[in-house]
Amino acid sequence: MKRRESFMQRLVIEGEKRISGEIEVQGAKNSALPLLAGCVLVKGEIVLHNCPRLSDVFAACRILTCLGCRCRSQGNTVTVKSYELTGSSVPDELMREMRSSIVFLGAVLGRTGECSLSFPGGCELGPRPIDMHISALKQMGVSIKEEHGVLSCSCARGLRGAKISLSFPSVGATENIMLAACLAKGDTVIYNAAREPEISDLANFLNACGARISGHGSSTVYITGVKSLHGCEYSVMPDRIAACTMLAAAAVTNGEISLKNARSQDIDSVIPVFDQMGCTVYPYDDRIYLCGKKPLRAVKTIRTMPYPGFPTDAQAIIMAALTKAQGTSVIVENIFENRYRHVDELVRMGADIKAEGKVAVVEGVKRLYGASVRATDLRGGAALAVAALAAEGQTVLTNVKLIDRGYEEIEKQLSLAGASVRRENS
Repeated sequence: MKRRESFMQRLVIEGEKRISGEIEVQGAKNSALPLLAGCVLVKGEIVLHNCPRLSDVFAACRILTCLGCRCRSQGNTVTVKSYELTGSSVPDELMREMRSSIVFLGAVLGRTGECSLSFPGGCELGPRPIDMHISALKQMGVSIKEEHGVLSCSCARGLRGAKISLSFPSVGATENIMLAACLAKGDTVIYNAAREPEISDLANFLNACGARISGHGSSTVYITGVKSLHGCEYSVMPDRIAACTMLAAAAVTNGEISLKNARSQDIDSVIPVFDQMGCTVYPYDDRIYLCGKKPLRAVKTIRTMPYPGFPTDAQAIIMAALTKAQGTSVIVENIFENRYRHVDELVRMGADIKAEGKVAVVEGVKRLYGASVRATDLRGGAALAVAALAAEGQTVLTNVKLIDRGYEEIEKQLSLAGASVRRENS
């Protein structure tokens, strides 16, 4: 599977260009990755449509290949043949490539009864403990040893169903339990499960392969183990955070945009924020239209929360738009402790932001200025791109590899909507 080397690339963005037009939202990164992990459970061929071409997706396919699967990519379709696995270990260098790689743990255990892998890498957003994953798998009969940063897991008698209560509605833990439980003996119940749309997408995919999962989308998920899963053809849901990014780009440039293949119900907590900012948003069944021709206004306090609350992944992106809103906005980050690393870079562009602990206070400014800035993480990088669209002059954005983890050729998407963005080798 081909991938674009973006380690030494940068985006050059000419500001003060209105974002306007119609674009199609890519497939969801946060859904495609667990779906690819789910392919491990299947004895057959899986065809995934609307799969985004991202560095994280390429990393997931390399993990599948390492396990013995055969992966082929053509456009936005990925085909995985997983008839026979030849391994149950994921090398350290592959685990370090993406933060959500831990989701392979439940899938490999479910298929082989054993798994060996190291702790995942990805963006440095602060601690993302996997204690809940480990505790849940132990309740399902898994023996786990940790030595030198490597988890060695085995289940000599096979996985068995269990009633598992999560202390926090963790998306990763919910996905790992669901994957492990599909082929386990008996019934598994997850209490305080994550309710994100990506959880339902994973459940719908696994059910299409023959699993028996119900209750997804609510706080209690039920899984009845089956003997085997078969191949299927499935389309990845649209990316709600990519949709938020394009809406923010149109809002901050006083533009208007129509997003095809977008599900407004997935961002019900974000659309009211755009309304408060003075934008007009019209949600339809398969698209979202935003008109942001009025000057932006500050909003009331935004608090990131588990779904259906305001998504932490959209926090930095909305902050970028609020840097040019009249008045003072307050953001409270309740999910990750290191999710304000982009603030210093926005300040370099003329933003007025004070961040301490969980709270960031954004005082809107009349002008942002182009500058040399560096992506600090995936969503922080996207936020800098959004701010650069509205800034005077030229912005040079480096560390593009982080943005490529979640956005499919972001420069082309923005350029289709009227932006002046080009990718260069540093």
